[in-house]
Amino acid sequence: MKKRLKELAQWVDGTVVGNGETEISGVAAVEEAQAGEIAFIADLKYLPKLSETKASAVIVSREVSRADKPLLCVTHPHLAFAKILTLFFQKPYQPKGIDSNTWISPSAKLGKDLTLYPFVYIGERCSIGDRVTLYPGVYVGEDAAVGEDSILYANVAVYSGTLVGKRVILHSGVVIGGDGFGYVKEGKKNVKIPQVGSVEIEDDVELGANTTVDRATLGKTIIRRGTKIDNLVQVAHNVVIGEDSILCAQAGISGSTKIGSNVTLAGQVGVVDHVEIGDNVIVGAQAGVTHNLPGNQGYVGSPALPHREFLRSNAVFPKLPEMRKTLADMARRLKKIEEALSSRGKEK
Repeated sequence: MKKRLKELAQWVDGTVVGNGETEISGVAAVEEAQAGEIAFIADLKYLPKLSETKASAVIVSREVSRADKPLLCVTHPHLAFAKILTLFFQKPYQPKGIDSNTWISPSAKLGKDLTLYPFVYIGERCSIGDRVTLYPGVYVGEDAAVGEDSILYANVAVYSGTLVGKRVILHSGVVIGGDGFGYVKEGKKNVKIPQVGSVEIEDDVELGANTTVDRATLGKTIIRRGTKIDNLVQVAHNVVIGEDSILCAQAGISGSTKIGSNVTLAGQVGVVDHVEIGDNVIVGAQAGVTHNLPGNQGYVGSPALPHREFLRSNAVFPKLPEMRKTLADMARRLKKIEEALSSRGKEK
């Protein structure tokens, strides 16, 4: 496929500087691009690469207006790059039908134009929407539903009663609706609390490989529309995650936590149970969330603190041994002063 640069500009609401008739046949990184390809520069500090790249055109911010090659100037270069990449590489859906080695319950309801690979299992009373793709080894338990245009990659397990929305992507090894981790002590014995709730994954959610979302003890565990979750993330029972949030690799969310919309949890963030994180919060990597976090702020550290407060605390931390020594010295001097004053009082 080939597109003229001015056509790409219309696609991403950009402006062409230079020859808009330049033909583009592919997309590549700025260091690797060749003639006929378009690259992008998102950060102004990489602008020197404009003169080095072999790309036929470069996506840049609107702050850039001159170069020795055609430019596609946009407000958000990274976003424009993503849209153009999608245009060149996303192929139209072509259904491949239902493989003979798929097992489908007679009571299941199937949509049109499906792609079901070998060894898919679809349980009783399931609902599978139009244009769904289920790769080998996918298990869909009884009374579960998968919405139209969703893709479940190899070895995904959707337990009974789970609802998966439209245009959802579940990567290999994802488990939706496994039992929540709920036990109560009877002496030293761990007694299992039955997990009888469900999981609801709303539209346009994507879950990375080997991520798990546990069913609720009672009620629902919910991941709301547009949220994207990285590989190896644990979402516990009765958690609710708001719309358009981002959870990065190895984050762990304990039971009954409420996470707002447009929240970002960086890698290895840990969240204790029964806390609330407000809208538009960003939590830095390896932070430990032990209490409610009000919205519209950034937090780092363990326990998580507002970013500026953490920086002040962190600046003090290396000085603690010296401060401890100073305080101990002051305590000794104060004790001597008190003893001297006491002795004078007795002499009088």
